[in-house]
Amino acid sequence: MKRQQLYLTIGGVTLLSLLFIFGTTVAKKDTSTEAGNMQPEKKVFNIGQYARLARQKLTVPQSNFINGLENSVSRGDVKTQQEQVFTQLATYWRDSLHNHELYVFYISKAALLVNTEKNLTFAARQILAEVKREDDPSIKGWKAEQAISLFEKAIVQNPASDSLKVELASCYVFGKGMAGDAQETMKGIQQLLQVVKKDSANMQAQLVLGIGGVISTQYDKGIQRLETVIKNQPSNMEAITWLAEGYEAKGDKLNAIKWYEYSKRIANNPMYSKEVDAHIRQLK
Repeated sequence: MKRQQLYLTIGGVTLLSLLFIFGTTVAKKDTSTEAGNMQPEKKVFNIGQYARLARQKLTVPQSNFINGLENSVSRGDVKTQQEQVFTQLATYWRDSLHNHELYVFYISKAALLVNTEKNLTFAARQILAEVKREDDPSIKGWKAEQAISLFEKAIVQNPASDSLKVELASCYVFGKGMAGDAQETMKGIQQLLQVVKKDSANMQAQLVLGIGGVISTQYDKGIQRLETVIKNQPSNMEAITWLAEGYEAKGDKLNAIKWYEYSKRIANNPMYSKEVDAHIRQLK
């Protein structure tokens, strides 16, 4: 079944559950050809080339609107004007043109221009959410790189923030790590271990460590971390669904079904329950 992420609207509140229950999310070992042990060439995302192609597909009114924004900077506070233009371009590409790659590009440029912890963190978190939703490995990696750069600059301004450090590590785990780069996953895990060494009660760090364990096929470690999170946060859907998948990937169908069923009770959403029931039938 094709992997997808569900956004559940429950009681008027949007819950980002990151339910990777429809297909494997763990990193697969690379396979090489017998002749010459050749590895398949990895696709690289080029934002410049992508932007040129995207603009070629615009209608005349759309192109004129974008050109108008780009040419609107005049004398005076040029920096503030440019930041506003980048922000408007980001919003237009995302909301009107439904292009999330150029949204990431421009929101990153706006944040770097202002270069305050608040702006850097806001943009980085927006892009991290994009990373989690992205299916294309090359674009996922590129988006993660943008978020990493912003989080690193925010941490320079607030080096005591464990929250920023956890989010930075998440970029490695959910970015190239989830796309199959085990070294990136481990890079994120090592950063997270430093956080929990100082504060074992940091459940966000424990959560991402658990997810990293599942992604890197260290199922027992991942499961242990995720169970710790659920013990402290019984309604944490992200932890619950990843725990179910961890058990499934490990081959423990009984516990996988147990946690999938539990996720249905927490979500309390008929559409989600229907998808989970179909998946459980496959497991059985």
